[in-house]
Amino acid sequence: MRQRAIRNLANLDTSHARITRILDAATGGKNNFRADREAVNRYDMAAEITTAAAQAILGYLTRVVRHLALEGVDQFLIVGSGVPSGLPPGRRLHDIARDTPRTASARVVYIENDPMVLANAQATIEPITDLVRVVEGDIPQIDEILDDRVVRTFVDWNRPMAWVVVSGHNVSDDEQARHVIKRLRENAPKGSFLALLQTTFDGIPRELLPAINDLLAMTLPGHAVRTREEMESLLEGLELLEPGLVWVPEWRPDGDGDACADQPGSSGNYGAVARLP
Repeated sequence: MRQRAIRNLANLDTSHARITRILDAATGGKNNFRADREAVNRYDMAAEITTAAAQAILGYLTRVVRHLALEGVDQFLIVGSGVPSGLPPGRRLHDIARDTPRTASARVVYIENDPMVLANAQATIEPITDLVRVVEGDIPQIDEILDDRVVRTFVDWNRPMAWVVVSGHNVSDDEQARHVIKRLRENAPKGSFLALLQTTFDGIPRELLPAINDLLAMTLPGHAVRTREEMESLLEGLELLEPGLVWVPEWRPDGDGDACADQPGSSGNYGAVARLP
């Protein structure tokens, strides 16, 4: 286990910001570097929403996992979340998944492509639980993920599971995004779920768009941004759970201090959960 972590750290580039580490820095986590913290500061200078938006994203992911666990789902494959250290100790997504009597033995596979996230999770999470695995990969390589040995053997492919795709922003081509959804629909057992998160500029005031767009291109080149209409097109044919495709603070809010609740568009992200046929 330790050797795997060391190998991943050998590939670590601390000079460029990464979205998972930016989210971590914005929510008070420790898995980030100077470049990530500087990116947070730049976004806050352009529009003072970064911290609240990051908290809204973590809140959405927490509520999605909790809701699906209450529905009895006890297998989760979470792609690109950064295994967020900004969540309180004992309340990370794999903890939330096991927080109901029916899912006390829930299994979680984190699929990550950031060397620091991989190394940290492999060193601090895998050694203390037999119910979590961390594998290398990202959603654009969906075929490789589906063929991964751990993914194929750690969860039971004869029972429902939940795919929580946080890194949809890494799929810039809509045809590729449709391929990802198609492959998950083809492979996930009946009764499974697909949760998506997508960055958008729809809620950003027009006067701030040029600065935000330039900043995104500088700090996170290739980061896909989609409109509501584009997301609706990608989700066509899927059965969405209520309340459908919404700003992430609007997805089944629990009233527990939800970030961006008063201005949901400032979260900069849409969320939706679909039931797979």
